[in-house]
Amino acid sequence: MGQPMQPFPGSRPLNPQGMRLLPEDRARDIAASFDLVDLPAGFHDDPYPVYHALRMYAPVRAMASGSVLISRHVDLEAIYKDTALYSSDKTVEFRPKFGESPLYDHHTTSLVFNDGARHTRVRRIMAGALTPRAIANMEGPVVALVDRLLDAMQARMAREGRVDLIGDFAAAIPIEVIGNMLDVPRDERDPLRDWSLAILGALEPAPGKDQLERGNRAVREFLSYLERLIGQRRLRPGDPDKDVLTRLVLGEADGVRLSEAELLQNCIFILNAGHETTTNLIGNGLVALTEWPDERARLAADASLLRTCVEELLRFESSNQLGNRRTTAPVTIGGIELSAGTSITLLIGAANRDPERFPDPDRLDVGRNPNRHLAFASGPHQCVGMNVARLEGRIALGRFLARYPRYRLAGLPLRGRRARFRGYLSIPAVLE
Repeated sequence: MGQPMQPFPGSRPLNPQGMRLLPEDRARDIAASFDLVDLPAGFHDDPYPVYHALRMYAPVRAMASGSVLISRHVDLEAIYKDTALYSSDKTVEFRPKFGESPLYDHHTTSLVFNDGARHTRVRRIMAGALTPRAIANMEGPVVALVDRLLDAMQARMAREGRVDLIGDFAAAIPIEVIGNMLDVPRDERDPLRDWSLAILGALEPAPGKDQLERGNRAVREFLSYLERLIGQRRLRPGDPDKDVLTRLVLGEADGVRLSEAELLQNCIFILNAGHETTTNLIGNGLVALTEWPDERARLAADASLLRTCVEELLRFESSNQLGNRRTTAPVTIGGIELSAGTSITLLIGAANRDPERFPDPDRLDVGRNPNRHLAFASGPHQCVGMNVARLEGRIALGRFLARYPRYRLAGLPLRGRRARFRGYLSIPAVLE
């Protein structure tokens, strides 16, 4: 079975447990010094040897900032499920990072960074528009969208001899799907991707001044646009069973509607949560399948593997590599005592390659089952839109491979080079 390239300096071929490991002395050194604000060379290309080192030698690793890294699957799973002891609220944690700013207001109001009744009320209203029947009704339009994009790529191939699997395909799908969910006019969708990338880019462990300025500008512009769009929707509501924005405007939980700030900020959250992660799922998947040709051939020969393939790609190259929590009381993890108020960074990418949970963790297996990955988190904060992402991934990959089973890369893909969101900015390819 094929094995992908191993770009991390000093990494070795797969060992009998299916892991790419660094030499022991190098692994111990990295585990003892690793910090998200000072990443070792090669990390963005291949973080998994580093994650293996952390899990083996420092599964609870304190960084210079006082934040603690957690890398074992069993620990992440327990943390996700205990919302009383591990808080998602970021009103304290994000103050030093963002100060008084649009980014601070956005991230401390959105669904993912809140706890308790505030989280539950927004989630219930949002989930009402994402029922199994509503998601099933999306399938036909998503198929039609993907087929249009494939037709357009075929035409571009004829003109230019290559395509970009991100710009021409992966990034275009979630923008259209979410645009349809919020009923954003098609001719007003162009800024959505740039706004999303700027806002999420500011969530990196150590964003620079330019990143923060771009993120704050994107929040301001997005809010200005949404105020107009929501005003129009209040005057002319859509079908709340199909239009998520109408559901958010009119929906109630325990007789209470969303405040204006909750409404605006969670519309931004819906775009951001569903856009880059799904783009990365599709883009990462298309690259991984070129690196594992036997698995690509297996999938092409058996379309019934598409569902397990999507789950495996979510595990193998998790779109979102990092999560965050804050302890609300003293706690012991892996024999290490943490005080109340400790910031915790959850290494999702490390947990999803944990050999204690996944046999041969560095091997892509499109039929892997069971596959209890944490790409969508777990517990009460499990991603509310995960089944929309699964639908998009399954249709995009399935119809792409059916038409272009022998596609190949036409140069090195360009990585986004971010620690939190793992994906590509462009993937040059030739379609055959």
